[in-house]
Amino acid sequence: MLVNNAGTMVGRFPAGELTDEQYEQIVHLNQTSVMEVTRGLLPLLRAAGQAAIVNTVSISARTGGSPGSAIYSASKAFVATYSKALARELAPDGIRVNCVSPGTISTDFHERYSSREKLEQTRKSIPLQRLGTPEDCAPAYLFLAAPLLSGYITGQVLEINGGQLIC
Repeated sequence: MLVNNAGTMVGRFPAGELTDEQYEQIVHLNQTSVMEVTRGLLPLLRAAGQAAIVNTVSISARTGGSPGSAIYSASKAFVATYSKALARELAPDGIRVNCVSPGTISTDFHERYSSREKLEQTRKSIPLQRLGTPEDCAPAYLFLAAPLLSGYITGQVLEINGGQLIC
C-alpha cells in the first residue's frame, strides 16, 4: 500500500500577489510529489498483485477553499482527478486507487493558516458541531488500504468532514 499524505498550503496568497516561486512550491509539494512517488513505486505495487494507493486531498478540492488558498485547492483537486484516472488505468493490475478528503481537522495546519475566529465560524457550520481530529481520519485510510474491507472500491473520494458538504 502507498499513502501519499504530504502537502500543505505553504501560506495564504491572494491571486494577484502569488509569485511564481510560491506557485511552484505549492504545486510541487501537493501535486508533483504525489505523481513522482506513485510513478516510482508502481513496479513494486504491480508486483504485489493486490495493492492500494490512498491519496490525501482536501475538502477545498471541492469547495475552492478560503481566500488565499486557490492554488492549494486546485492542487488537491488535481490529485483527486489524477487518482480517478489512475484507478481506471491501474485496475487491471489489481491496484485500487482512492482518496481521503479531510474537512476542517484540528491540526497544526489550521493553527498556521486559519484564525481562531475562522475556525469557530467553520465549527458552527458543521452539522456535527465540531472540528475533526486526526483520529477521525485514520480509520478511512485503514479501510481503503484493506482489501478485505474495500477490495471492490476504487476511484472514490471518501469525505471526512462532519457533514460540512451537506450544508
